[in-house]
Amino acid sequence: MLEKGNKKIINAWAFYDWANSSYPLVITTAIFPLFYEATTGSMVNGVKTDLVTLFGRTFHNTELYDYTIALSFLIVSIFTPLLSGIADYSGSKRKFMQFFCYLGSLSCASLYFFDQSHLGLSLFTIMLTSVGFWGSLVFYNAFLPEIAEPADHDRVSAKGYSLGYIGSSILLVLNLIAIQVFHMDPKWSFVSVAIWWMGFAQITFARLPNNVYGRKPEGNVIFKGFRELYKVWKELKEISRLKRYLASFFIYSMGVQTVMIIAVPFASKEIFPPDQKGNLIIAVLIIQFLGVGGSILFSRLSKWIGNIKALGVSIFIWIGICIGTYLWVFTPTGFYVVAALVGLVMGGIQSLSRSTYSKLLPETQDHASYFSFYDVCEKIGIAIGTLSFGLIEGLTGGMRNSILTLIAFFVVGFILLLTIPKSKAIEV
Repeated sequence: MLEKGNKKIINAWAFYDWANSSYPLVITTAIFPLFYEATTGSMVNGVKTDLVTLFGRTFHNTELYDYTIALSFLIVSIFTPLLSGIADYSGSKRKFMQFFCYLGSLSCASLYFFDQSHLGLSLFTIMLTSVGFWGSLVFYNAFLPEIAEPADHDRVSAKGYSLGYIGSSILLVLNLIAIQVFHMDPKWSFVSVAIWWMGFAQITFARLPNNVYGRKPEGNVIFKGFRELYKVWKELKEISRLKRYLASFFIYSMGVQTVMIIAVPFASKEIFPPDQKGNLIIAVLIIQFLGVGGSILFSRLSKWIGNIKALGVSIFIWIGICIGTYLWVFTPTGFYVVAALVGLVMGGIQSLSRSTYSKLLPETQDHASYFSFYDVCEKIGIAIGTLSFGLIEGLTGGMRNSILTLIAFFVVGFILLLTIPKSKAIEV
């Protein structure tokens, strides 16, 4: 059995956030979206547009990107539950985590060869990178209830997110210096993410145990893995708090994760003029650095008022952010203010969502299977969110109206959160 509360193991676990958070920052949020927008499009009557053609159809470039990311989430949602059942039955969470880590980081390195003339293949690479990142998180998150006592879940979860914000910000700044000062091709930043991600992950893999409960698999592991997953599904259906929490999380995470994916493309198209798009990185760094404080702030807030109430405060702030952005944010200055608010609540809601779910779990050895349902809710939610954003942009020709869907996600998620029965595990 693994000793809960071991500082070396907890630090090694949290350090995977340091390693893999370079992907959502550099690839999903900062450099790659600007690179993608600049290198995709077509000329119409001598004027460059954001239209691209794939499989004989014409799309807005960001619309097509949204569809690609949505597809990656659906793939993760389909395959990781079964894989998590196999991981629980065979005691091989770390091995699965390593597989997805290496799939994501190597695919990320191959983005160096991104080329619009081979757009289908390039988008396939983007999809594989996303599958690798999100797939590894299923097994990474499942270690939380195994390495820390419930009373420490908020703190340990916040520590991971804080390290992620700090580490990824360091890599982003290094890449920006290399691009702006030494005129490095932005494509090399994708390679740097792969090296950073895979390299620092070795610290985590060196200390995390692979078979916490000493399981000895026999027979057909696929069949046994499916049976393990089915067993967890039956257990989960009987736990009212867990079901209602997952319902709320499913809805509000549509908004949170969609904001992470579309924030830069939205600002680039709707707010920043062409000669100021480089300043978008300032907003990204504001989100990153305030995200560190936000993770810690909401971890402490949960101690004062309980996890559910702290999450409710966070979601309420998100609703205000979305309404304010839709109605009043039309200038870079306004977007910087929004970025600051997003930074404060982004780290908090992500960290608390993970730790709250962990606290609600029953006594079990099937943590990967339980967390697969958490991650499926998150991934299908993101798929719906990004798909909705892309469809509305395609129908209206602009991204601002898509913010209305985010408001709806947060409002419904907030209402569902209020229906969760009280629990000693998540209340002060």
